[in-house]
Amino acid sequence: MTQPQQPVSVAIAILYRQGGFLMQLRDNIPTIVYPGYWCLFGGHLEPEETPEIAVQRELQEEIGYCPPVLSKFGCYSTPQVIRHVYYGSLGVEVRQLVLGEGWDLGLLTPEDIRRGDRFSQKAGDIRPLGTPHQQILLEFIDRQTSLGVANS
Repeated sequence: MTQPQQPVSVAIAILYRQGGFLMQLRDNIPTIVYPGYWCLFGGHLEPEETPEIAVQRELQEEIGYCPPVLSKFGCYSTPQVIRHVYYGSLGVEVRQLVLGEGWDLGLLTPEDIRRGDRFSQKAGDIRPLGTPHQQILLEFIDRQTSLGVANS
């Protein structure tokens, strides 16, 4: 008899600047999760790694930048994945970021997030948002004022 699979743990970041939210257009490789979708930056926790350390490491690997302060937003669990979500202000211009992983990146507006898609110049196409990432961002947008991060 096979053992039930343990959920995968990931740490992801909501980075915001001037009313926009930084997202990654994932590579369009069929063997990865959410190929060709807009998603939040982040990734898997390494063995013995805390979510806080993982999100910092992933941001450095993926965009060459990590905000000096990241706060915990929440934890979202399904039988397949546990998402540890952090948020922080993007203290640099998007053009200063170095995309180390993914197809494209950009600041998505709340309207893009509500609609669930965004045009990518690099893809030359409108690409969808990953559903869990969209739902997390919609909740974050709804709670921005209470978190004290509106229009930062």
